[in-house]
Amino acid sequence: MTTATQAAPTTEFAAGFRDLLVHQLEQEMKTTKRVLAAVPDAKRDYRPDEHGRTAAELAEHIALSDVQFLQGINDLSFDKVFGDPEAAKTAAEALPKNSAGLADWYEKNFSAELNKVKKLTPEQLNTTIGFFGAFNLPAHGYLLFLNNHSIHHRGQLACYLRPCGGKVPDIYGGSYDEPWQG
Repeated sequence: MTTATQAAPTTEFAAGFRDLLVHQLEQEMKTTKRVLAAVPDAKRDYRPDEHGRTAAELAEHIALSDVQFLQGINDLSFDKVFGDPEAAKTAAEALPKNSAGLADWYEKNFSAELNKVKKLTPEQLNTTIGFFGAFNLPAHGYLLFLNNHSIHHRGQLACYLRPCGGKVPDIYGGSYDEPWQG
């Protein structure tokens, strides 16, 4: 059996893909910020069952990992942001411990790192980056992974909101708590 080889993306593709995903990530960041801010501070310890993360743990994971993925893309290496357990612990401990503060931290740091991504050269965007044996993608490919990872966990957190006394914001066209305005 032979396997087909895939041609490496061109630098033009890498730049265009980045530009497309940057716009998407800017829009998703606004929605994610609203979901992070919607967690009631008095119920940040809510967890749906004994095996789930608390609302605070999930919100902090979303905020920190989104920023760290962008940092890794900008560094063309994930070793510094994900490979050092002590640095990861320190970063998590430094996060604001209330929902509004975390949402603001997220917007500020996500935007700063995304602005750096906008400045990467097409050659940098096409640089292959390993992710601890799990993935080996060009830098631009991790933008899609970041988008999907963030949306996945944001959906989890949105499901926590009503049971912990919060209101679900309009995510993709309205919710019971925030109907779509058209």
